[in-house]
Amino acid sequence: MQVQVVDYAAADAPARFAQSLRDTGFGVLVNHPLSQSLVEKIYRDWLAFFDGDEKHHFAFSKETQDGYFSTEVSETAKGHALKDLKEFFHVYPWGRIPADLRDDALTYYAEATALASELLGWVQDHTPADVQAQFSEPLPSMISGRHNSLLRVLRYPPLRGDEAPGALRAAAHGDINLLTILPAANAPGLQVLGRDGRWVDVPCDFGMLIINTGDMLAEASRGYYPSTQHRVINPSGEEARHSRVSLPLFLHPRDEVVLSPRHTAQSYLLERLRELGVK
Repeated sequence: MQVQVVDYAAADAPARFAQSLRDTGFGVLVNHPLSQSLVEKIYRDWLAFFDGDEKHHFAFSKETQDGYFSTEVSETAKGHALKDLKEFFHVYPWGRIPADLRDDALTYYAEATALASELLGWVQDHTPADVQAQFSEPLPSMISGRHNSLLRVLRYPPLRGDEAPGALRAAAHGDINLLTILPAANAPGLQVLGRDGRWVDVPCDFGMLIINTGDMLAEASRGYYPSTQHRVINPSGEEARHSRVSLPLFLHPRDEVVLSPRHTAQSYLLERLRELGVK
């Protein structure tokens, strides 16, 4: 498996990016327009937040799915019995956000969402006509009009050595949404499952932007764009003593968008949240 590293500014970037998603479910962009300095500041500030006690004042809401998810209520990946070794905070423009973290989070949310819409346009334009015909509406318009997309600030705490055998920072899973936009984390660990059954490290030099197809795009494209299984493995040695932080934006359609004859975006999301044990 070869995940393409694509220069955002290159003339053939849209075609190469869409082809990488088709072939692997993943694509990596360099020279993209998102601010690396803003990403690094968000990493620093939110790591401090996770190290403090204020996070407990923002306990997540089952109804709205915003706020803080502790390690005790973290996700259990579909098909797995053990919870992931992580804690996270769900950021929505309409949701609860710590006051001193709000401006940077919402600035990044807006910039990343705008880029994501452009990337959906790339995918739309380079999808074969017979597959496009299956879309209930153009891909970029599926996310317009409402703030359904989710910015998740993720912290994988240092490993203590007493973790349950087999527990991973993030067990193998597919994402629920259309696309996931992910600046490279502050530490490696992300792997994707190849068609040959082998796990492959995803290129993740600091400053790269990693994008993957989610289950909703796979559903809408009738499998043309695969939602590839991926995971975050546990580090060893000195790396195990450090937190890992990442900042995925999960691009979600409006609730009423029809993905397929069997699902709207809302029905698909509710089904998966119940499977993850957070709904």
